[in-house]
Amino acid sequence: MTETNRTERASRTALRSELLIQAEPERVWALTLDVERWPELTPTMTEVVRLDDGPLAVGSRARITQPGQRPATWTVSRLEPGVAFEWWTKVGPVTMTGGHHLRPDPRGCVNLLTLDITGRGAGLVGRLVGRRVGEAIERENRGFKQEAEAARANGDPIPVLFPGTAG
Repeated sequence: MTETNRTERASRTALRSELLIQAEPERVWALTLDVERWPELTPTMTEVVRLDDGPLAVGSRARITQPGQRPATWTVSRLEPGVAFEWWTKVGPVTMTGGHHLRPDPRGCVNLLTLDITGRGAGLVGRLVGRRVGEAIERENRGFKQEAEAARANGDPIPVLFPGTAG
């Protein structure tokens, strides 16, 4: 079940990819929080470097390098353990907010990746790169699916990212 939707208005573009992952939500959540590992899961990121220590939390920052783009610093703005993780970055007058949302499903979980582009010029940005960015979000979601389902099939334990936490 893959779905990509794109909505545009003069000041907003919204992209999304929703995908059923046949693995435990805790396993997918652990992958979600392990941001420095994301380049192993998807070719859409070449490097993710955490700029602070400890578990990911509201206010945590990471520098992401993607092919053909300048590095961008993303700041966590929302973190509901096991449910949602959102962060944002600014590129000129445009703000991009990326979201990772998990919903339990009898077969595993549904992983919803979102990217909202807002601010002056967001509609233009959406028209210029929306299709390419939407495809990148789909590739990222497929990377999470492939890794989580393979780890489950192999019987790998669900990783604990930081001692004393459940991921």
